[in-house]
Amino acid sequence: MSIKANVRSLCLLVMDKIKSDIESGQLRPGERLPSEAALSKQLGVSRATLREALRLLEEEKIVIRRHGVGTFINAKPVFSGGIGELFSVTDAIERQGYAAGTKILGTSYADAAEEARKHLSLNSGEGVLVVERIRTADSLPVVYCVDRIPAHLVPEGYNADEESIFNWLESVTGIRIAYAVAQIEPMGYNEKVSALLQCDKSTPLLLLKQIHYDASERPVLYSHNYFRADKFHFHVVRRRL
Repeated sequence: MSIKANVRSLCLLVMDKIKSDIESGQLRPGERLPSEAALSKQLGVSRATLREALRLLEEEKIVIRRHGVGTFINAKPVFSGGIGELFSVTDAIERQGYAAGTKILGTSYADAAEEARKHLSLNSGEGVLVVERIRTADSLPVVYCVDRIPAHLVPEGYNADEESIFNWLESVTGIRIAYAVAQIEPMGYNEKVSALLQCDKSTPLLLLKQIHYDASERPVLYSHNYFRADKFHFHVVRRRL
């Protein structure tokens, strides 16, 4: 279980190792980790490094630290992702071991509103294909997605053969999304979205707006994803230059 240092910090390596052991099943939800002394010895790092890694994992809601008792793998993990990593909602759900599902609310061609036209670099009069979906994890609704794609890229419309819209777009057009520019906005109760996600007025939401680009810097997808904030957690790792 020991790890070796490389150009990344030991703290991040410890975090990656623990996450990897959770994903592989070596560490199970609810399981108590060894003592700090034992775990730092197993990993070959100092206790100070281990404590910092555990602190960050606690912030990501991957572990729970109980004073005087020990550190435990979260029995009810929140879907977590680094905001610097581009992943599909399907990826986020499946990484946690849940079955990703989709409920199509509607697909239609429409005139592009000013915001979408600007972000997708469309000319006046050019339309978009709008796809509205509910994404589920083991049948629980967790994300409401509204995706807009330039109409000329997908003249045959949308089909639900692929859970991931990234994969579907690549399979029908050959376009591979290379990166995205994202903006996160916290939200309170929203009558429509909260009802669709089956959450009450006390459950906060996170709106992730993303403009997705292909390798040639062309915007090909503009999405609004509304996440249940009690089910999803985003984090960012900041490194000193």
